Amino acid sequence: MPAPRPDFSIQNRLAVLRAERGMSRQELADAVGVNYQTIGYLERGDYNPSLALAFQIAAHFGMPIEAIFSPQPFAPMSAALYSTTR
Repeated sequence: MPAPRPDFSIQNRLAVLRAERGMSRQELADAVGVNYQTIGYLERGDYNPSLALAFQIAAHFGMPIEAIFSPQPFAPMSAALYSTTR
């Protein structure tokens, strides 16, 4: 198995999910048991979540992990909603 790349970063939709729910970084941090700065680091891509933290966040939002975290950049929601190619 190849060694992980040191520049590997997990993409996420945390900021969007928080905004949709009117939730602060502190509120999300309290809900999943981390410091609010950790949420900021995650949102900026400065920090990759542990698997346990990714599961906690997904459970908090009631979504599958792959809807929140991805190894590739997420396509803009507008592309999925307004795409004319099928």
